[in-house]
Amino acid sequence: MFLGTYTPKLDDKGRLTLPAKFRDELAGGLMVTRGQDHTLAVYPREEFVKLARKAASVSRSNPKARAFIRGLAAGADEQRPDAQGRITLSSDHRTYANLSRECVVTGSVDFLEIWDREAWESYVGENEEDYSQAGDESLGEIF
Repeated sequence: MFLGTYTPKLDDKGRLTLPAKFRDELAGGLMVTRGQDHTLAVYPREEFVKLARKAASVSRSNPKARAFIRGLAAGADEQRPDAQGRITLSSDHRTYANLSRECVVTGSVDFLEIWDREAWESYVGENEEDYSQAGDESLGEIF
């Protein structure tokens, strides 16, 4: 599982060092794609394949499903971390997520999210009350 919050820096070549505790799980290959909330999503390759196949099984006559599949697939980039655990984020990915040098990598159970630090701090500030006040009506599907 991917859990926790980490603060790696993006270098001048667009490389980001993945948290050490996740390197073994991602060493066999990973997929970076556009995530929600203008983040980047990092999936172990096999997890991404499951998600993509599940998404592709939805009716293509549904415009929202088509848009999701297109965004997921068109924004995907296969990577293999280097010996230092770094991945190179494409210019398109860095622009999409508005990444600066200061980044935040958050665990999201079955994948990682890469955020610009300021965007993450803003998101946490805006959503803390919702998290703190979550009740049965909003968490019914989870618990």
